[in-house]
Amino acid sequence: MEHRAFLTELFDAAIAAADPKLALAAHLPEKPIGRTIVIGAGKGAAQLAAAFEELWGDAVEGTVVTRYGYACETQNVTVLEAAHPVPDAAGLAASEALFQQVQGLSADDLVVALVCGGGSALLAAPAEGLSFADEVALNEALLASGAPIGAMNAVRKQVSGIKGGRLAAACAPARVVSLVVSDVPGDDPAQVASGPTVPDPVGRAEALKAVADYGIVLPDAIAAHLAKALEDAPQPDDPRFARNEVHVVASAAISLEAAAAKAEAAGWPAVILSDAIEGEAREVAKMHGAMTREVVRRNRPFKAPLVMLSGGETTVTLRGKGGRGGRNSEFLLSLAMELDGVAGVTALAADTDGIDGSEDNAGAFADGTTAVAMREAGVDPAQALAGNNAYTAFDAVGEIFAPGPTGTNVNDFRAILIEG
Repeated sequence: MEHRAFLTELFDAAIAAADPKLALAAHLPEKPIGRTIVIGAGKGAAQLAAAFEELWGDAVEGTVVTRYGYACETQNVTVLEAAHPVPDAAGLAASEALFQQVQGLSADDLVVALVCGGGSALLAAPAEGLSFADEVALNEALLASGAPIGAMNAVRKQVSGIKGGRLAAACAPARVVSLVVSDVPGDDPAQVASGPTVPDPVGRAEALKAVADYGIVLPDAIAAHLAKALEDAPQPDDPRFARNEVHVVASAAISLEAAAAKAEAAGWPAVILSDAIEGEAREVAKMHGAMTREVVRRNRPFKAPLVMLSGGETTVTLRGKGGRGGRNSEFLLSLAMELDGVAGVTALAADTDGIDGSEDNAGAFADGTTAVAMREAGVDPAQALAGNNAYTAFDAVGEIFAPGPTGTNVNDFRAILIEG
């Protein structure tokens, strides 16, 4: 329990480094002659809006959309809530509200866009010729595909009326400053929330290639739409974006560095493997497991004691129906099997927004005894992994990690403590 408490402290340090007020303070734009309008989307959008209002000082107006249960009190910015990870009608209405908010602006006005992870699902706005049902079906297909976030977003942007810079285009001639909390590997702001205010050179051809490369099974209407000779999403050299600015204000890299500093201050050497790890969660876990065993048995490539940290965004391919759990829980279940019987190792994997997938947990804890405990509790870890049922497996042994919504989102957080 002592090691689990320490890993929780490292998670808390990572979250604190992405605190909205701290993240925004160094990136406030110059105040405009005209109005200041705040728009935004994502799981931490409400907290970003509240922090911006406090830092800005002068009056603002605006609208942001966040996930159900993630709202907080703001002064003048309206906070709307919608569904995640599958869009609902409230998301459709929220997208329309954002467009209404930026209507009729002048070149003297400033639009501050507060964008963070989760916005792709929250901003429902099917392209002309498609229905809301088509967009929901696409989202479900993408979530089940196991494709990386860049491939999913390439498709989303070509079938949306708001993503791929389209919301920023609607703000013209006002200047748009996008302040982005990155939850994507590589911190490309055009990928966060599918870039509603950040244009992307990736077009329809790349979207079609992603579909083919990853075997994504598209709904018929979406496939037909992509196959048409339609215009791509707005390109970065579009004159409407000439005065706009984009700043990444928080990221996995910054948060992992904060966790590493916290560990070292407590006397635990820390190494950051990467802040941009992608791939199937259960396969990424095998790599982490092999490296952990190498440290335990041969003191290489790192010497114990230490804490290994990593981040990024893994994916899960759904292999059945009825399973419970997200990518971090699935990673850790696979890791628990890899470390079955290995002494002196404790691990935490969690989503920094506080919610792993669609359950109420951020992730879970595991050590070398976890797989045995699951079997004793009547849960076969291999069978649970095969059915994408990691939540049930960890819940059976009391290893669920559920800090609740954090107000930010810088993607996966993984920490493996090796005693030596």
